Amino acid sequence: MPYFQNKNAKIYYEDVGEGEPIIANHGLLEDVTYWSETGVTAKLAEKYRMISMDMRAHGRTIVNGEPYGFDADTMGNDFGDLADYLEIDKFHLLTHATGGMAGVRYAMTNSKRLRSLILTDTCSETIPEFYLDETNHFVQLTREPTEKTKAAWAKWITTGSFDDVITELRRHPNEYHFKMDEHPNSEEMWRIYAMPYRYHDPQVNSRFFNVFYSDQDPRVEGLRQIKCPTLILIGEFDIVFFKPSEIMAKEIPDVKYVIMEGVGHMTAIEAPKRTTNEILDFLETVEQNGKANK
Repeated sequence: MPYFQNKNAKIYYEDVGEGEPIIANHGLLEDVTYWSETGVTAKLAEKYRMISMDMRAHGRTIVNGEPYGFDADTMGNDFGDLADYLEIDKFHLLTHATGGMAGVRYAMTNSKRLRSLILTDTCSETIPEFYLDETNHFVQLTREPTEKTKAAWAKWITTGSFDDVITELRRHPNEYHFKMDEHPNSEEMWRIYAMPYRYHDPQVNSRFFNVFYSDQDPRVEGLRQIKCPTLILIGEFDIVFFKPSEIMAKEIPDVKYVIMEGVGHMTAIEAPKRTTNEILDFLETVEQNGKANK
């Protein structure tokens, strides 16, 4: 199992395939299995070198003491540091959700190093403020977890057991999981989603939550500085990130904006083949003309 020692952070990564390198991360409470267990990694590795990393406070990555670096800018810099360690000059950057928040921050000041940027179900602020309600209007986030769900999270913090959380999420799916839960193959999707929790330390995750999710500024001027071809991929029913993704699509200069019909927040889990095809089609376009669109 390869690790990269980045000062006090021991960052886990997996490196498969050959060709132009793709460095990938994942969303909140996920790890490299978001891409590998859904088959995305294997398919991309047929043509590219796929390097998936576990973010700080996630998976098998360990941070030993302060500074923890649980902020978007530090976590964004981990991409470049890993590339340096692997002696990679330029790379494609593939991200999801929380990982995309770090990825887009990195791209704001380092896009010359990126062959392309792929942002799936994410935004450029670290507190997405809006979601689509049942009348198709954007409103501020107000949805609260049930008391049983809150109790399950509290128990996880003290015992480290995530079973009760998964049980309550399945009883009352939130805005990130409801489309996944409605899918005919939901059992397998929940299995993939739950896999990373065997590595999570709830105390570390709690510290991460308190530090990372702190900025409501979409950094519009920074978005305008992203010069590499960019793919924004969003599920039609990703009610948290749909509006923020439109802001990124408007402000990033060279962008392809794809809305995946019938899909929610967990695009790679809910629709792995479609997600992979969109990524490969975009990468092929970048390879052919250096732009996001044909």
